[in-house]
Parts: sequence; C-alpha cells; structure tokens
Amino acid sequence: MTKLFKFLRPYRVQIGIIVGLVFLQTLSELYLPTLMSDIVNNGIMRNDVGYIWRAGLWMLLVTLGGTLCAISGAFLSARTAMGFGKVLRAEIFRRVEQFSLHEVDRLGTPSLVIRNTNDVTQVQMVTMVILRMMISAPIMFIGGIIMALSKDRELAWILALALPILAALVIVISTKGLPLFRSIQKKIDRVNLILREELEGVRVIRAFNRTRHENERFQAANLDLTQASIRVNRLMALMMPSMMLIMNGTIVAIIWFGAIRIDQGTLPIGNMMAFFQYAMQIMMALLMASMLLVMIPRAQASADRISEVLSIEPAIKDPPAGSKATSGKGHVVFDHVWFQYPGAEEPVLRDVSFEARPGEFVAIIGGTGSGKSTLVNLIPRFYDATAGAILIDGVDIREMSQADLRAKIGFVPQQGVLFSGTVADNIHYGKENATDQEIWQALEAAQAADFVSEMKDGLNSVVAQGGTNLSGGQKQRLAIARAIVRRPEIYVFDDSFSALDFKTEARLRAALKRETAGATVFVVAQRVSTVMDADRIVVLDEGRVAGIGTHRELLENCEVYREIVSSQLSEEAIA
Repeated sequence: MTKLFKFLRPYRVQIGIIVGLVFLQTLSELYLPTLMSDIVNNGIMRNDVGYIWRAGLWMLLVTLGGTLCAISGAFLSARTAMGFGKVLRAEIFRRVEQFSLHEVDRLGTPSLVIRNTNDVTQVQMVTMVILRMMISAPIMFIGGIIMALSKDRELAWILALALPILAALVIVISTKGLPLFRSIQKKIDRVNLILREELEGVRVIRAFNRTRHENERFQAANLDLTQASIRVNRLMALMMPSMMLIMNGTIVAIIWFGAIRIDQGTLPIGNMMAFFQYAMQIMMALLMASMLLVMIPRAQASADRISEVLSIEPAIKDPPAGSKATSGKGHVVFDHVWFQYPGAEEPVLRDVSFEARPGEFVAIIGGTGSGKSTLVNLIPRFYDATAGAILIDGVDIREMSQADLRAKIGFVPQQGVLFSGTVADNIHYGKENATDQEIWQALEAAQAADFVSEMKDGLNSVVAQGGTNLSGGQKQRLAIARAIVRRPEIYVFDDSFSALDFKTEARLRAALKRETAGATVFVVAQRVSTVMDADRIVVLDEGRVAGIGTHRELLENCEVYREIVSSQLSEEAIA
C-alpha cells in the first residue's frame, strides 16, 4: 500500500497541516484529565471557588481548541483522501488506456472495473482514517502511559497486565483477516463478471431459455461471496466484544484498587480520576489501532490489485523518437509477418507477405480461424507482430508513435461499437471538428443518412450505451461513417458489412469506392460477393497466405479460394 502513497505528493501541504492539527488535538485531550485532577484536588477538595472558576475556564478553552482542531483535521483529511482517490482513479484509467489488447485480456474487463471503483474506494477510506488515527493513536498511547504513571505508579500493574493481552488479540485477528479480504475482492470480480455477461448477453440467454441456468450461476457466485464475507465479519465481530471485555475489566480493576488506596489515604481522588481517564485514553488508542488493523488488510488487498495494474508495463510502447513517413500515402507492406498470441501453442499467422498500395482495394478472405481479423489488428498495433515487420510508407510501424500511426487509419471493428451520447457525438469520434456537412456526407456514403434523418432529432438523436437502441446494421453503418469522416490514408473494415443485406452492401461498396479514392482499403469479409471486385484478394488458410490475386486469377490457381466460392455461389454465378 505504501507504493501508492507517492500519489499523495500533491497534498503534502494539507497533510502537514493535518498532522499539526491532530497533534494539537491529541495534546489537548491528554491535558484535560490533568486539569480535571487539579480542579478536584485543589479546588473542590479545598472548597476554593475562585480556583475552580479559573481552572474550569482554562479547561473550557482547551476543550474548544481541541474541538476546532478535530473538526478542521477531519475536514482536511476527508478532502485529501478524496483527492487521493481522484488522482489514483485517473492514473489507473491512464495506464489502462496504454495497455495493448493482451494486457486487457490478461486482467479482464470486470476486474479492471472493480479495481478502479471498489478497490480505489477501499484505499481512499483507509487513507482518510490513517491521516487522523495513525498520528493520534501512538501519541495518545505513549502520552497516556507517561501521564498515567505521573499520577500513580502503583496502579500501573493493571495496565501492564491488560495492554499485552489487548495488543495480542488485535494482531491475531487482523493477521487472520488479511487472506480473507484478498479472497473477497476476487469473489467480487467473479460476481461482476457474471453480471456483465448476463446484461450483455441477455438476448442470447433468453433466446436459448437459459435464464434459470444464469440465475443459478449468479446465485452460486453470490453465495460464495456472501459466505466469505460472513467468515471475515465473524472474525472481526470477535474483536469488539473481546476488547470491550478487557477494557471494562481494566476499568473495574482501576476503580476497585484505586478505591482501596483512596480509603487508605495514599491516593488523592483527583489522581485516581485522572489515572482512570488516561487508562481510557490508552485503551481508546488501542481501539483506534484495532480499527486501523481491521481496515488495513482489506485496503492492502485492494492496494495490491491497484499496484498490479500500475506496475504492468504495456507491451506496445512508443519509440523514444518516433519516425514519420516522408513519402507515400498509405502504402502498406507485410514483410514475412508471424504472430502468436501469448500462451498459445501455435502461431495464428505464419510468414505472411504482401503489399497494398494507395488507391487499392485489398480484400482478405479465408475460413473461420484463418487469422483474418488478427492480421488487420496488427496494422494499428493492437498487437505487435511476433516476427517480421509491417511497414507503412517505408517505415516500420514499431518505429512510429501510436498516435501518428493511428491518425493514418480509419478502423471499423467486427462489432459496431457505439458510445452513449448522440449520433453526432459518435461520428465526432472520427474527427472532432467535423462539420454537420461532413457528417451528413459520411452518413450518405455509409448508407446511414436515411435512417438518421428519420430519427426524432436527427444528428442530435440519443444513442444508448453500446447502441442498444439501434439494429446491428444501423450500428455498423454508423461505425463506417465514423471512419469515413476521418478521411484517413488507410481504411480497415473488419467484416463490417456482415449485418447488411446484399442490396445495401452493394450500394455501400459503390459509395466507398468514390469516398476512399486514393486511400488504401482493407476489407475482411466472409462473403465472396464482397471481395469479387477487389484489386487484390489475399486468401488465408490456417494462418498462411494460400493465394494472392484478383477474383479471376484466384479461381484459376487457388484451390482454397475455389472451395470458398463454390460453397457460396452457383456454377452460373461463378462462370
């Protein structure tokens, strides 16, 4: 957890003020029992009204000062802890933005969400408590012992007996609680994962009548989390009554033996009352320490999970001095490219070599699992090639900054991802300063202008999170419009026409030829009709290039392509 405290550096001044305020508050609390003892011994016992008024007024001023320090310290502690949480969440978000798809897949989306919300909250809350109790508890504990001994040494054996028992109880319970808190965070991840799958896959679940199965799956994860929480709460529940038993036993012993000494005349009443108060302060200091030790294990588990995210170095990094292409405009070359997913037994792509020139329409086709999507995901560096190189305008993409590289690319993924907001907001993702005229032109080319104009508010119509208020074809067309409005040098359409009917797709391809003239266009497709007009077709088979050429050339010399065509088109259509 201490690794995260570096993010508290912007709040050094506030922390210094909090330390001072808490120190003054604790000193006032330690001074009050002595004042009370003096009032009893020198005022009440001697019937000195003037002394009682003077000492009482001073006692009131000390109390007011301590109260003001306590309020100010609590306010600044809360603000500092909330600011710390803000900085921590921003840092996690910034780091996750830098992750390649491999790091995101490794940690998992549900876990990353929990780490940036629940885990940060745990660390934030314990920070607020630490800023106050971590300072006051040791001062009150040590100061209380010194002041208690100054009032009476003979009663100190009661504290010497009670305090080790109390400290041992706190240490044992907190030590057993840490592994349980770690397991709880993992179980929260599991519950979140199942809930996300339920919400995202609700159509599939209902279509296959698997609602009962998913309910049982969630109940099992929920029960597992509940049982773990009950175990840790049972353990922590032992702490408070056990501590109260020891504290009350200590109080009874002080009163019992103190009363005997008062009766013998060897202990002033005021001193016994002050000793009693200091004993209570010592116990309260241990009680505060126990509260910290209850909170710290869970916060430590959360801090470890946050540190794991922050300590991961992204596999894909920008070079120290990014190179820029000095000539060409979207000339892409795959030079003996190999790619293997981390942990996979076999490469997905094997020795892939081809080139795509500006103005060319390059189609990529192949069977399921042949590596089509993987290949185009290498172009914007979502992953880095295991071997070989990808060059754009003569520059290895690993020598370019990711921002410069992706500024050249308009990418449309398999799933048409849309964000909550308006239609215009989503198109502006492609080009922030796009005018309405540019947006409508892109929508026209993507065959989306008709349905957008029919929506209630046109470009200002609301798009729900994930585009759930739109059909699959509408989402794909808006995603295509988002890429078109960017006017990039390279277009990548990763099976982006799959939800469109043949008529709409034909119109879209015709419009794309006009809109993307001069740019390099990559289209991953399953339909032969989509790729027949391509300038160059790359046929993949089990990660290898089985053939490159036009539709007619491949029909003549590529067996894999002929099989794909014959499975989709009749002999008359092929002829």
